[in-house]
Amino acid sequence: MKILVCISSVPDTTSKINFTADKSAFDKNGIQWVINPLDEFALTKAVKLQESQGATVTVINIGDAGTEPVIRKALAIGANDAVRVNLDPKDSYSTAKEIAAVAQNGGYDLILCGKESIDYNGGSVPGMVAQLLNQPFVNASVGLDVNGSEATAVREIEGGKETISVKLPAIIAGQKGLVDEKDLIIPNMRGIMSARTKPLQVVEPASSEVKVQGVSYDSVPPRAAVKMVSPDNLDELVRLLHEEAKVI
Repeated sequence: MKILVCISSVPDTTSKINFTADKSAFDKNGIQWVINPLDEFALTKAVKLQESQGATVTVINIGDAGTEPVIRKALAIGANDAVRVNLDPKDSYSTAKEIAAVAQNGGYDLILCGKESIDYNGGSVPGMVAQLLNQPFVNASVGLDVNGSEATAVREIEGGKETISVKLPAIIAGQKGLVDEKDLIIPNMRGIMSARTKPLQVVEPASSEVKVQGVSYDSVPPRAAVKMVSPDNLDELVRLLHEEAKVI
């Protein structure tokens, strides 16, 4: 079985986010980059299938050379090889199109990814890949088993869980719960050393088509100063809520 795992390089959640002076782009200076956490659940699941079923695991990233440290970490976690499409992604469609182009020629039985990336939270890439490849798609999976040519996925729905069986090849978008957090793999020294020699293929993009263009970015406004009100002064509290906060 051949598995393709899509990984995004995203800012660490502790990084301070800034934009360029004209607010036309995200300022990448001083940012610590990590594997998108939801993609890491998918990658760990792929490595477990590698161990239990002898699957080969390829990771794919759409990005420039700056994403290669993150790709090498994915290789250290256990992927066999990697593909980087040399493109700075501008929208979900261009990203999905490049993933689909690589998958089309790779003969993969299963494509795994996180349901969304934590930077833009678009959540549309996995479904677009499925549409472009005309393959079954299960979103927001919290469980996955593969038996021969069939995959059984579990996903959360309102008030419960739903179990879905699909024929392979298929696309599964996972989230927290696809594997237990305690099972997420931390690369050891042996994995880090072996990652240096694992194949990382760089390919040029198949298309330059972009359907969505970011116009400007704005930071979240700073929080207003806190006003303390004595618990004995309820009239003042009501006045502030009514006249200043305007919530009553």
